Amino acid sequence: MRTACGGHAGNPGLMRRTARLAAQHGTAIGAHPGFPDTQDFGRHDRHASPSEVESLVTMQVNRLADVLASDHLTLTHVKLHGALYNLAARDRAVADAVARAVAAFNRHVLLFALAESVLVESGKNIGLTVVQEAFADRAYRSDGTLVPRSRPDAVLQTEEHVRRQLHEILNGYVTSIEERRVDLQADSLCIHTDTPHAVEFVRLIRDEIESSGIPVVKPRDL
Repeated sequence: MRTACGGHAGNPGLMRRTARLAAQHGTAIGAHPGFPDTQDFGRHDRHASPSEVESLVTMQVNRLADVLASDHLTLTHVKLHGALYNLAARDRAVADAVARAVAAFNRHVLLFALAESVLVESGKNIGLTVVQEAFADRAYRSDGTLVPRSRPDAVLQTEEHVRRQLHEILNGYVTSIEERRVDLQADSLCIHTDTPHAVEFVRLIRDEIESSGIPVVKPRDL
């Protein structure tokens, strides 16, 4: 479970409640840093220098870690949010800044990154364990990045579309909106909780994965 760290959303009280809920259910706790943009929930594309990104990731991860420490809980992973996630997936200098911030906090923390993106390389180059992530509910462009949410076709809306993309991901690729095959190798799948029918999609995905004989394991066991 990931919690916003006071950037696009979140506050110490909400972080604490979320972390306690995760601990009660044996779920790993992760930081979800994003741009400080509550009005657009951190999803509006914006420019930021590598130094700015490094500072905001450092600040937000440490903010959550301080909250967790009061309950003797452990931060296990970091995944960027929204526009910051997309920026780090395509901008090498920003990706390097994110990797430095996470490594400076704790080199044993897992870094989640868009599969085949430059953030994967940046994380590995600095010695982090990187979990490559694919999206079962988001459309892709031919360069392997996600279709911006400003477009009406950015989010997959039906079980048929989610099931088709899931099976492509399990076979090492996705089909872009330009109808091109994009190869990728993913360790983890993401479904957004604000996607319509998200709960149904998660159940579908779990059933499809298990019926395919693919084990579902904790990221540390990959």
